[in-house]
Amino acid sequence: MATTTTTSSISAGGEDRVLATAQQIVKSLNTPKEVREDMLLIFSSFDNRLSNIGDLINGDSSGSNRFESAEKIILRSDSNSNWEDSPDQVAEYLEAVDEILQLVDDLSIRSDNEIMDRAESAIQLAMSRLEDEFRHTLIRNTIPLDADRMYGSIRRVSLSFAANDGEISDEFETFGEVGDGSSVRFHERGGSLGDDLCVDLIEVGAVDELRDIAERMIRSGYEKECVQVYSNIRRDALDECLVILGVEKLSIEEVQRIEWSSLDEKMKKWIQAIKIVIRVLLSGEKRHCDSIFGESDSIGEVCFNETVKGCVTQMLIFAEAVAIGKRSSEKLFRILDMYDALADVLPDLQAMVTDEFVCGEVNGVLNALGGAAKGTFAEFENAVQSETSKKAMQGGEIHPLTRYVMNYVKLLVDYSQTLNHLLENDEIEANGLQGDNLDEMSPIARRLLFLLTTLESNIEEKARLYDDVAMQYIFLMNNILYIVQKVKDSEIRNLLGDNWVRKRRGQVRQYATSYLRASWSRALACLKDEGIGSGSSNASKVALKERYKSFNLCFEEIYRIQTAWKVPDPQLREELRISISEKVIPAYRSFNGRFRSQLESGRHAGKYIKYTPEDLESYVLDLFEGSPGVLHHPRRKST
Repeated sequence: MATTTTTSSISAGGEDRVLATAQQIVKSLNTPKEVREDMLLIFSSFDNRLSNIGDLINGDSSGSNRFESAEKIILRSDSNSNWEDSPDQVAEYLEAVDEILQLVDDLSIRSDNEIMDRAESAIQLAMSRLEDEFRHTLIRNTIPLDADRMYGSIRRVSLSFAANDGEISDEFETFGEVGDGSSVRFHERGGSLGDDLCVDLIEVGAVDELRDIAERMIRSGYEKECVQVYSNIRRDALDECLVILGVEKLSIEEVQRIEWSSLDEKMKKWIQAIKIVIRVLLSGEKRHCDSIFGESDSIGEVCFNETVKGCVTQMLIFAEAVAIGKRSSEKLFRILDMYDALADVLPDLQAMVTDEFVCGEVNGVLNALGGAAKGTFAEFENAVQSETSKKAMQGGEIHPLTRYVMNYVKLLVDYSQTLNHLLENDEIEANGLQGDNLDEMSPIARRLLFLLTTLESNIEEKARLYDDVAMQYIFLMNNILYIVQKVKDSEIRNLLGDNWVRKRRGQVRQYATSYLRASWSRALACLKDEGIGSGSSNASKVALKERYKSFNLCFEEIYRIQTAWKVPDPQLREELRISISEKVIPAYRSFNGRFRSQLESGRHAGKYIKYTPEDLESYVLDLFEGSPGVLHHPRRKST
């Protein structure tokens, strides 16, 4: 069986060679077609292997006729004619191209050099026409990007903070407290696109026509020209999309010269645009490439890579410029947003783009943004530690540094997941850190603990700028309580733990006790019995007058000074007033009850007994309002 098959195969192969040789001999004689056919028929009478030569002659004649019909259609087609409104003409032209390609593939006309030359010329002419038509079809069916629809589909998250009017170094001038009367700023997190967002960048009805043309060009060996036309047209379309999205084509040097306020806006646009570019524009391009070049996956892949490379590169240049630019604390959140946005779309991009160089560049820029974020955070920590403004805050108010850092930290917590990833392998000095289970804390929790410890140390240094010890404690209470409240009312509490909050509250209570001692001890000393006689009846009027006079002077001085001090927190302000009243008013009432009668019988008693306990209690309520007060009320008669 095997021998029979082999013999048949050899026989068939030999027959083909004989037929081809006979045909070539006759053709080389350069005789008219009719003579050649007669000679081939004569040959067939000498050798039975040439018995099929008649079919060859008939086939050659049929192929020639088919070729000439197809050639006429290609030659008569005017390159300036408009195919847009002539679908029948398009179909006829494409069928003619198919016919010639089929004849060449079937070897039906290869025996005739003249016809083969004409076939090659016809194909070349047809490819030139199809290339032009491919280009025009792409251009006239490109759909402009609807930026309003894109941005309308982005779900945004806004976080707010405010500018501060306090005196502070330039590094800390942009953050303050929301709701304190200063101008509010907003930090807008990069939004997320709707999951179902899909746009057509080429008219759907034109995709079939483009695919028909691409198939013929690829089959004819003109895939390079086809890819070049497609990628050039679509590359320009994507560039126009970037312009619509507000992304400018800038060099690294140009980006680094931009002022922060303008750069901030460009970074926001980039964050929004990168999501639209990858998940809408590139996704749409991939869908169209797959549809148009679906018959050849490798060509479609090359075409897609070439088309999107410029667009992706432009986005990466801006991000790289930001990553290697000058670091400042105000840039951190935008850099983190850019990092998050790029990391978020990276899997989508890698699933579409197979160009290893482009994917490597994207990963490189992502790592650079991560490094910039880490470096900027470290710069911020150093800036907090080294902030040395020497101007004391009027009235012991909350320092702008405290406001800035706490609002900054509160915003940082929103990026905990990203920062935990970036800071995972970083080590910090644990010396002086007060916290339980440091090893069990997340990377961002440890860094925030370090940062707040640094802030507290800086605040303690700034407290020493006040000559009045009592005011030092007011300043410390205001600032530490502000820190505690920011921690307690945010996710920071979950990072640092309740024990941290309790310790700081204990600090505030200690500062309050120290304030009372520093501020009121001298006034309370005037109300003691020592040095004015052994009993109320034997008290020296001179000593009593001196005690009342000294107390009045102390109280009036405290009132004058401490009404100008500011305790912004209403609860702390009320608690301090209650503590003062509980210490001072009972002592004064007791002293006044024991010794007042000895002076009232004499002249000018009102000069010394100026206030009733009720007067003092009323005046205490004026303290810590931030507005200097003067005691001018006449003494009220006690009942």
